[in-house]
Amino acid sequence: QAQLVESGGGLVQPGGSLRLSCAASGSIFSFNAMGWYRQAPGKERELVASITSGGSIYYADSVKGRFTISRDNAKNTMYLQMNSLKPEDAAVYYCHARSWTLLKYWGPGTQVTVSS
Repeated sequence: QAQLVESGGGLVQPGGSLRLSCAASGSIFSFNAMGWYRQAPGKERELVASITSGGSIYYADSVKGRFTISRDNAKNTMYLQMNSLKPEDAAVYYCHARSWTLLKYWGPGTQVTVSS
């Protein structure tokens, strides 16, 4: 049973940056896709960015040009570099992974607050 743990959330001013990390308990080669979702109060959870084992990347329109997703296979870790943060980016950010057998895993989430 894979486990995912996010870190790197916190409070940042508008225009600032944060880097989120998602550490997997085992090899991320066991996942064919990983991604970041976020959920703001009163809103549905939405996909922010994803990356496949083959390197295909997707970004939601709302974060294109500001966020960068990456993965370090040697460290079994996925990252989300978030620049030019806006108040509307504030949410709980969740790490997600899908195994080759289509099992889905979620991290507990990390809070991102964007406020002056």
